[in-house]
Amino acid sequence: MPSLAAIATIDFPSKIDQDEVKKYARQLFEPSFPAVGRLISIFDNTEIKTRNFCRPLDYYATLKDFKENNYEYVRTSLEYSVIAIEHCLADARLKGEDITDIIFVSTTGLATPSLDALIINKMRLNQYANRIPVFGLGCGGGVSGYARANLIAKANPAAVVLLVCVELCSLTFLRNDFSKSNFVASSLFADGVVACIVKGDGHEPPAKKNISFVASQSKLYYDSLEVMGWEFMDEGFKVLFSEDIPTIIRDNIYRDVVHFLSKHEVMIGDIKNFIFHPGGKKILTAYAETLPVEGDFLANTRQVMNENGNMSSATVLYVMDKFFKDGFEDGPGLMVSLGPGFSSEMVLLNMSNS
Repeated sequence: MPSLAAIATIDFPSKIDQDEVKKYARQLFEPSFPAVGRLISIFDNTEIKTRNFCRPLDYYATLKDFKENNYEYVRTSLEYSVIAIEHCLADARLKGEDITDIIFVSTTGLATPSLDALIINKMRLNQYANRIPVFGLGCGGGVSGYARANLIAKANPAAVVLLVCVELCSLTFLRNDFSKSNFVASSLFADGVVACIVKGDGHEPPAKKNISFVASQSKLYYDSLEVMGWEFMDEGFKVLFSEDIPTIIRDNIYRDVVHFLSKHEVMIGDIKNFIFHPGGKKILTAYAETLPVEGDFLANTRQVMNENGNMSSATVLYVMDKFFKDGFEDGPGLMVSLGPGFSSEMVLLNMSNS
């Protein structure tokens, strides 16, 4: 089966303490949003300590139009994607011409030609690589992209698939949007860039820390289009998300996980490594209350969120990176993320230290 050869994440040099973001948000919202005093505790309730922002906090103080923010999105995405990919290639002992396929996942900016084309051109990667740019999956994009990378490698044992997820959520912040959704988003979302390489089993398997793909599942929930997404405004991307997301998780996630695992003769109790997209504190609580798993099975997920914030699609791969670098238990692993649609994405893994 296909396996993970390397993974690299970006910690931006302008990482910011949550307390600083809280003070800034209060100053910004207070004149036009009377509820700010009552809602400001949201920042503390997230339990986030630092936010992975691609720019210093004062960058967000001035009003910018969509053109300015999107230009910064393209520039920053390219710069840090290259850094992450270079680390991946070095760790996997590969060269740019070895890449057979590239998947680029993002929902926080626009580019045509797509960013994968810009990356190939900048790095002089294999110009015959198959390109798959993916837009619109939001927080679900990390697991979905990882599934697609492995399915490509499963179909072609000689494949070397590069997956890049870039989400610069802070650049979508609308300074003059004084809605509750924008205020809540300002307490939670952050920026992330991650690259990973998946190799088909025609290549020599890893000598240790073998994370191999077993299967994947996607599900779209009917009549839930309004739960999460963007409203595209003249000024840019306006965030939309519902307070009902934890309820949706409680109503569906157990049944969906059991349905997925049972097709592969695996039970929840067999899972040793839970690689979940955090979403937020209430979502983590909903997972913990709904899934019958002993112990703090979301410790890595929670730590990634607390140290970075919600980086949309990239976050779950930061969690994967933590497992990959800090260690995991031998046995099955389960990746889960939720995104616009409303939808869920799952991947079943086999994880071995030898």
